[in-house]
Amino acid sequence: MSDFEQVEKRDGESVSVLHITDTHLFAAEDGTLLGIDTAESLNAVIDAVLSSGRSFDFVLCTGDLSQDYSTGSYERFARIIRRLGKPVYWLPGNHDDGPLMYRIMPGLGISTAREIRCGRWQFLMLNSQVYSAPCGYLAPDQLAFLRERLDRSDGLFSAVCLHHNVFHTESAWLDQHDLKNSDQFKSIIYHHGQVKLVLCGHIHQNLERELGGISYIATPSTSIQFAYGHNDFQLDRMGPGWRFIDFAPDGTFTSDLFRLPAESFSPNWFSGGY
Repeated sequence: MSDFEQVEKRDGESVSVLHITDTHLFAAEDGTLLGIDTAESLNAVIDAVLSSGRSFDFVLCTGDLSQDYSTGSYERFARIIRRLGKPVYWLPGNHDDGPLMYRIMPGLGISTAREIRCGRWQFLMLNSQVYSAPCGYLAPDQLAFLRERLDRSDGLFSAVCLHHNVFHTESAWLDQHDLKNSDQFKSIIYHHGQVKLVLCGHIHQNLERELGGISYIATPSTSIQFAYGHNDFQLDRMGPGWRFIDFAPDGTFTSDLFRLPAESFSPNWFSGGY
């Protein structure tokens, strides 16, 4: 099992990536999260992606693939994501069973690579999961991996992926579950000028910030959406989302966010948490 993969691309061509996150799937056929059938919403997102006709090279999934930590939920993820017909790369979120995922994903036809190279870009997949806790933390081995792979990036531009948000969202209930050693993380990437993007999930909303020449982007969930700027848990009426990112050979990139119609999936609005 290799932690490195090369996705072939002609010299001078841009790299196009589909970013989906927080699918929250269940083993049960009728599993729902706060009233939303998460397998149905993921399939609807994939339908929209396929109908768009937009081409892309591979898929990045930044955690919370599962809601019930089960083998069956990952089997369901593999069956659904296979519809896209592209390589898929992932990392664990706080609702995942990380050790289980690393054991079974190869048998489901999904790579466990933590470094992907394509064109003039390097993509690094970090595990910020704290087992049985909702907050994030990059363990020493993850920080060492980050340093080592950035140190030998061979002149490529870099995008770093993790589940947990590095910046606060102005929602107190959500911000308590952020990346707890974000200062260590940011210190490493700020000392490597080739890092252009940090990509995450976890917060179930769109977030786009820039600091020190590095962009920080979070993509909405393919399931439920969290409302902005509320100290207590509150759902948003926006539809499930996904993002296309095109990475140019000169180190720039463009990002396009898409959503299903707001009325396509309605959760239980009276939920006080999950």
